[in-house]
Amino acid sequence: MRKLLLTVALTALIGPAFAKPTEEAGAPLLKATPSQAEAAVWATRFLTRFHYKPTPLDDAMSEQIFKRYLDSLDGDKLFFTQADVDKFSQYKDKLDDAIYDQDLTAPYAMFNIYQQRVGDRVAYARALLAKGFDFGVEETYQYDREKAPWAKETSELDDLWRKRVKNDWLRLKLANKADKDIRETLDKRYANYLDRVRQLNSEDVFQTFMNAYASSIEPHTNYLGPRASENFDIAMKLSLEGIGAVLQRDDDYTAIREIVPGGPAALSGKLKVGDRIVGVGQGEHGQIVDVIGWRLDDVVEKIRGAKDTVVRLEVLPADAGPDGKHVMLDLTRKKVSIEEQAAKKSIIDVKDGERTRKIGVISLPTFYQDFDARRRGDRNYKSATRDVERLLGELKTDKVDGVIVDLRNNGGGSLAEATDLTGLFIDKGPVVQVRNAGGQVEAEEDGNPGMAWDGPLAVLVNRASASASEIFAAAIQDYGRGLIVGEPTFGKGTVQNLVDLDDVAHNEKPTFGEVKMTIAQFFRINGGSTQLRGVTPDISFPLTVDAKDFGESSYDNALPWTSIPPAKYAPVADLKPVVPMLVERHGARTAKNVEWQNFEADIADVRKLRAEKTVSLNEQARRKERDEQEAKRKSRDQASNSATPAADPASKTVQKIHENAGVQPRTRKGDVDGGAEIALDDKKNGGAAQKRENTDNPSAKDENAVLQDDGLQPDERSITSDVEREKQAKDKRDVVLDEAAHILADEIGLIRTDTKLAARILPYGAASTQVD
Repeated sequence: MRKLLLTVALTALIGPAFAKPTEEAGAPLLKATPSQAEAAVWATRFLTRFHYKPTPLDDAMSEQIFKRYLDSLDGDKLFFTQADVDKFSQYKDKLDDAIYDQDLTAPYAMFNIYQQRVGDRVAYARALLAKGFDFGVEETYQYDREKAPWAKETSELDDLWRKRVKNDWLRLKLANKADKDIRETLDKRYANYLDRVRQLNSEDVFQTFMNAYASSIEPHTNYLGPRASENFDIAMKLSLEGIGAVLQRDDDYTAIREIVPGGPAALSGKLKVGDRIVGVGQGEHGQIVDVIGWRLDDVVEKIRGAKDTVVRLEVLPADAGPDGKHVMLDLTRKKVSIEEQAAKKSIIDVKDGERTRKIGVISLPTFYQDFDARRRGDRNYKSATRDVERLLGELKTDKVDGVIVDLRNNGGGSLAEATDLTGLFIDKGPVVQVRNAGGQVEAEEDGNPGMAWDGPLAVLVNRASASASEIFAAAIQDYGRGLIVGEPTFGKGTVQNLVDLDDVAHNEKPTFGEVKMTIAQFFRINGGSTQLRGVTPDISFPLTVDAKDFGESSYDNALPWTSIPPAKYAPVADLKPVVPMLVERHGARTAKNVEWQNFEADIADVRKLRAEKTVSLNEQARRKERDEQEAKRKSRDQASNSATPAADPASKTVQKIHENAGVQPRTRKGDVDGGAEIALDDKKNGGAAQKRENTDNPSAKDENAVLQDDGLQPDERSITSDVEREKQAKDKRDVVLDEAAHILADEIGLIRTDTKLAARILPYGAASTQVD
């Protein structure tokens, strides 16, 4: 399409395409700013020229952007009708020109119609609450609508929403809520949802549109707006400057969910869980700004600030009613460490006959590093490798017999950290090979001789172990250095670079945001790739999720698997002789282990529920199903302390609309000093030319940590109640980790009774072992 015609064409098309959205109070029509239009052009220059898979921004790409943007607005097909989509379709081949000509009218017009449709649907849903429902009718609700067709007309959407609201009501009814309470709960739920959508701003829309473009090239390419970029950096360095409080939305309030130990909030002793922040002021005498009803990330922006500056908080105590007395509190901001995501250690004692094997466990949620601090020469910069090395030293002092590195749900992080961490367990040599867009291959190597741990080693992984986790696990496997235990990993084999658009445009203030784009592919030292295939464990556990539903192979535009020649390396051991023996012992043990059998049964139940796309809206049928599952849960819990799935099949899947307000960034239940949820996947390493390894932090849902369904959304429970539910889930016995510890203890028992076997499967042979 000729770009010179674009501005006139779009202006002409938008007028007759739709009735003009009403600009109600609280729902202003949004439009792009000049800086956003300019940022889109800067992003395009990098994406079309320097991406590993350079793809022109043309009419074909425009159609892909259109499809993904529409999906990001209404992926469950709950708001738009086919008529809406047909009218939107005139933009299919014009979005490329919209970017080049810096006229983003089209995507914003689509969003404004979306916002209007949300208002229509919410009004309809709230009107249904006054009428009530007949739960004796035999009908079903299709809650998974990803592949469903668009509603042909508004009456079809009406029926869909009638069933949706009926299902919400039934879930609360099954949880023994009274009709009056159900009406109040749901009315507030739908009103809050509409409020969140109306609070979306131009930056949200722009980020969503640009992400539709970036991810149309391949799955791990993204655009981050200025605020998302800031949160991204915090996630990588595991620290920020603020008060050290985990915040969450609580109706119109911003409430304290958790106090971070050692932070200003904790040291003051004046804040507690459940307290509500109603006003924020800057400096000792700054005016207090009322923040009731604000977006969480807007409140966060007020609370965060430079180290050693003062923030004033007006607080409504947790135990006070709406008209309770407010408390004023002055806090001096400090650097706060987010230790929840840092490496941690524990020890599991495993009985082996008359002996007890001590198995050290290092849990690593992400491969983090504070690159800015390291570049400044800060000797105490935060680093996953440094933390793990310290923990290994402590475990050696504790005289553990073996070590498990737990990488479950670790979506990755820094490529350098993956290399350095591997170096703690091998002498020296290549860890991973990286091929750039020009076809050049370089090996990332561990050049430091010696090992922090040379004893028996296992790496525990699951489907959500991705990228940097896969680099580490693959290297350990290729060197024969340790056992890989668990599920096949995610299958992400690409490297991303984080480009600061403000840097390249020489902007003094963060304005344009950042582009995270794939610039290379990494390969195992044996020449294979983790792309699509992931890392296959030596000893496999039951699959919690199907590859078609989660992982690299679930993306429609993932890069294909390929291979290159192997690097020059020498395996340090050969685990092949011991694996069959360990598999046999694992099978025999778990066949008699009630907790493991319950774990497998739980997984089977969840997979069955996930395969179902509909749920009954008949109370008797639903109650029977709920009671059967509850009986099953109680029976299993009596036999073991393992967690079980939710009692209601619709307890999680049907919440998608309420958890994700269209294009609004999803938020955690809480975040340090609040803020939008971000992927823990890249590093910011001193300039756009640096390699930055991305993982997108794929987070598999822990279906085995779900408690009985109460029909409520997280922000509808009291914070103390919700925290207690999480604690109960965490306190459940980790049967997977326990079994991994038993497997490693089996290996230790075998090698300590057979020095010839030990010589084959441990680095430096039997010199690293002792005979029992």
